[in-house]
Amino acid sequence: MAEDTEPVTDDLLVLLLRQLTVESDRFAEMFGEAHGLHRTDLNALAVIMDAARMGDPMSPSRLANALHLSASATTAVLDRLERAGHLYRDRSATDRRKVELRMHEKAREIGSEFFQPLGRRYAEAWRDMGEEERRTVARFLRSSIAATVEVRGRLAP
Repeated sequence: MAEDTEPVTDDLLVLLLRQLTVESDRFAEMFGEAHGLHRTDLNALAVIMDAARMGDPMSPSRLANALHLSASATTAVLDRLERAGHLYRDRSATDRRKVELRMHEKAREIGSEFFQPLGRRYAEAWRDMGEEERRTVARFLRSSIAATVEVRGRLAP
């Protein structure tokens, strides 16, 4: 059956989302292997980078919560990332008692060098999608993320 005439069932959407997740994980693992980073380290960098992009500096406790890690596991992740030169811990400019996690510019450059070709290829793949289709895709992704977070929360110990 042709791709554009195949019925778009819930099962097909779950299958495609799972395949995207697996391929994304494999892609990220290549980066991790090339730079000696654990998968949790990569996730931590992504969470820290996304928070910085939103203008919301990440703290160690918020990172622990976001990754569902204990305080000691979070410290181990941060120690590894700091030793590898990917991030540093900085005192907050507004509250000196708080620690904020910041990525080194070199880490950002290394990540961009690896991930930008994928971003460019995504942009090419999406080029023929109009604004309304993009809004639908964004709504689909946001609702899928929210559903995943909700069910994970219910199943977490």
